[in-house]
Amino acid sequence: MRRHPRWRSLLVALSLLSGALVAGQSARAADVQCKVDYTVNDWGSGFTANLTLTNLGPAINGWTLKYSYAGNQKLTQGWSGDWSQSGKDVTVANLSWNGTLATNASVSLGANFTYSGTNADPTSFSLNGTTCTGAHQAPTVTLTSPAAGATYSAGATVPLAATAAAADGASISKVEFYDDTTLLGTDTSAPYAFDWTSVPAGDHSLYAKAYDSQGATAESTPVGVHVVSGPAIVASPAALAVQQGKSGTFGVKLSGQPSGDVTVTVTRTSGNTGLSVSGGGTLTFTPANWSTAQNVTVSADDSGTGAAVFTAKATGYDPATVTVTETKSNGAYEDRFLTLYNKITDPANGYFSKEGIPYHSVETLMVEAPDQGHETTSEAYSYLIWLQAVYGKVTGDWSRFNDAWALMEKYMIPTHADQPTNSFYNASKPATYAPEHDLPDQYPAQLDSGVSVGQDPIAAELKAAYGTDDIYGMHWLEDVDNVYGYGDTPGGGCENGPSTNAPSYINTYQRGAQESVWETIPQPTCDKFAYGGKNGYLDLFVGDSSYAKQWKYTDAPDADARAIQAAYWADTWAKDQGKGADVSATVAKAGKMGDYLRYAFFDKYFKKIGGCTSPSCPAGTGKDSEHYLLSWYYAWGGATDTGAGWAWRIGDSASHSGYQNPLAAYALVNDTAMRPKSATGVDDWKKSLQRQLEFYRWLQSAEGAIAGGATNSWGGAYGTPPAGDSTFYGMAYDWQPVYHDPPSNQWFGFQAWSMERVAEYYYVTGDTTAKVLLDKWVAWATDNTTLNPDGTYQIPSTLHWSGQPDTWNPSSPGTNAGLHVTIADYTNDVGVTAAYAKTLSYYGAKSGDATAKATAKTLLDDMWTNDQDAIGISVPETRADYNRFTQSYSTSNTNHDGVYVPPGWTGTMPNGDPINSSATFLSIRSWYKQDPAWSKVQGYLNGGTAPTFNYHRFWAQSDIAMAMATYGQLFDQ
Repeated sequence: MRRHPRWRSLLVALSLLSGALVAGQSARAADVQCKVDYTVNDWGSGFTANLTLTNLGPAINGWTLKYSYAGNQKLTQGWSGDWSQSGKDVTVANLSWNGTLATNASVSLGANFTYSGTNADPTSFSLNGTTCTGAHQAPTVTLTSPAAGATYSAGATVPLAATAAAADGASISKVEFYDDTTLLGTDTSAPYAFDWTSVPAGDHSLYAKAYDSQGATAESTPVGVHVVSGPAIVASPAALAVQQGKSGTFGVKLSGQPSGDVTVTVTRTSGNTGLSVSGGGTLTFTPANWSTAQNVTVSADDSGTGAAVFTAKATGYDPATVTVTETKSNGAYEDRFLTLYNKITDPANGYFSKEGIPYHSVETLMVEAPDQGHETTSEAYSYLIWLQAVYGKVTGDWSRFNDAWALMEKYMIPTHADQPTNSFYNASKPATYAPEHDLPDQYPAQLDSGVSVGQDPIAAELKAAYGTDDIYGMHWLEDVDNVYGYGDTPGGGCENGPSTNAPSYINTYQRGAQESVWETIPQPTCDKFAYGGKNGYLDLFVGDSSYAKQWKYTDAPDADARAIQAAYWADTWAKDQGKGADVSATVAKAGKMGDYLRYAFFDKYFKKIGGCTSPSCPAGTGKDSEHYLLSWYYAWGGATDTGAGWAWRIGDSASHSGYQNPLAAYALVNDTAMRPKSATGVDDWKKSLQRQLEFYRWLQSAEGAIAGGATNSWGGAYGTPPAGDSTFYGMAYDWQPVYHDPPSNQWFGFQAWSMERVAEYYYVTGDTTAKVLLDKWVAWATDNTTLNPDGTYQIPSTLHWSGQPDTWNPSSPGTNAGLHVTIADYTNDVGVTAAYAKTLSYYGAKSGDATAKATAKTLLDDMWTNDQDAIGISVPETRADYNRFTQSYSTSNTNHDGVYVPPGWTGTMPNGDPINSSATFLSIRSWYKQDPAWSKVQGYLNGGTAPTFNYHRFWAQSDIAMAMATYGQLFDQ
């Protein structure tokens, strides 16, 4: 059962900069050998100048940077260089340790100055006598309409729309819309749109081209549409794989409403004769059901291979074709993979939105970490990428893996328009400190600029490596159907409002370790004060004297790492098939994601790791704020007003065992196709791999299960840990890091997820360190697994912890004789079972452990035999916690339960639901009462029994399918 807020991401917003960090513009001239990014922190009578010098030419051994001020600025001290001043002219020469600059390498410099009057930025810099100017960053542009693959009738009007944003202080001058090389129209002001009328029949490749005020241009990814000469039949998917002896389905519907009944016939028109229509060969569509897809079933014989084309025809309609490929059966378990894969990807079964985005679950009435089933998470996208990688392994078709990454990039990685003021980020002051608190009623938390924060040591090298200030990481949560109505459409730049039915970024968790999903107040990622109260939602979470409109995103590192893990397997399997070139471009993007994922390695405020027991503990410099573990989140944000000039970034001080991914770390170090491009990225991941394996060893209980984690900031406020608390490289042990309702490490799913990654790493490398961990963990898990003769089973579910690990000594690890786990109850949760079975499969295949192999097989067979339904595999779940829909917040209740809104605070949700001190989970989500399944919950709230649901979570169905394929590939050859 899946009810655990594993994405407690927005303990983050306590770091928002409500005020502004004053920042200047990058200076540039005509040459392209060097670039200087110049920003200041100005306090009126003086300022700190922060400079990043990037060498864009050949390697330099020894450098001198010069520039001039127009006013009376006077140097008082400088660092990271030999600073001097003569009149208005400033000179900085290298020190002994930073004189060598490779191509694209950067060095960060800083100095303090006094002044009076005005403080204008310098307008020109020179390096070794040559004027510096960096290449101007191109604008970004995304075609938002029409949808890819859309079908239109000839003569229709196709609405073209695009979002565009300029960089480096430039502005968008125009956006052009093209059909291949033909210019269709131009728009010079946002929103950029053009109606293409009288569209001719044929296949068209449409894209947008943006121009900025400095002459730079960029083109969007092309979108293909099909324009038919008249009414058309629409079939989806356009390609389908069916194994020998099996069957698959595709959907058929009409492009428009007919005046009467239409009969559609479907036949094989060419290709492999071993494939035939076994159901749905004749379909009838009426004026009432024309837009509802009806299924066609194609069956494969027992021996054939190859593709066939199936054509759907009707009098007066353009036909539709589907290519079905019969693949060789690789055994029962790979057959099962394709059977379940086809169910998951069948549009009729409801796993995906109209854009192709995977929902968290098919069912909408769902509260666990997302607070509605048709939200989605970065986790779901990572599972889609992984699922399509396995599909490529089974079928040799890698287009779907590439398409999955592109879909994730389009809808889950904020574009430049979504994070527009990153250029103002000051790496020497990443964010303003605010403490985290235990309970929601202790919020808003006050910003405190008096607490020192450390330096961000990777910002400059990331910009040097990728030529942008933008972050390449997934935001964690998306309202796919825009149910809330914030309309923070990816690529759209900010709120578009309730009328927008496109996917929308949102946030939820934000107030301390005790805030469960039932206590959250959803808010937009781009808060322009359009909804909520007078300050939007900001003053519910952060206390300040004034509030600025701002954007903010949060990354769930385990999801990014899972996407990288999947890309590693895609690269490995594609190369085994001689098709490495098919995935190389996508795999390189995984390396880029891994480079930025290093923000999860750093303390939240870049303070030194170890012994940080008060907010006054030392700020970090360089890499001494890096713990090298995958923490719970990293986050970034900034002002929506480009004239405000500030942005922020934070890491996280708390690391959970369930988030670590040694295979992703191994891949980023050893797979040359995805190595990070930054100066220190590979070295950081190499150290992270070692540190993660040590972390597991430190947290392994006497029984074998892995305990919670560690933090560099006790209580989220750099507090003092309990006396005698053990440490890991100076970080305090925490049995329930990050969230407490429910305790974060009570769910066995974290054990299965995390140890599956260790098992894959062990399978690939044979590392004995991983084997020692797995030997003990597998023995504990299998000893506590019950396999019944009737095909039912039970695996651990809720875990309870006592004691603590020994303080870590890498040269002589302790035995952890005082750290213990007990199992409170058991489950047959199908998603967790699949992850557990994969762990046992990889471990059994590498170690030869017969018990692990046999247990994996029995679990997979029992699920397949007993738990299948029409759209997947599921078991009943009773949700007694749904009584919290209407519970009010109470300070006298141990868990507080309800939604806390400070007395006197009032506001509204986009649909008009009031937000006040009487709010409940349901009262600010009144749309739940229209859910088709709501009557089951209402009956429970009226005094009936707790409702039972059969849920189909996307991650779980994907994990089951992949577990089947994994077992087949390892043992069933």
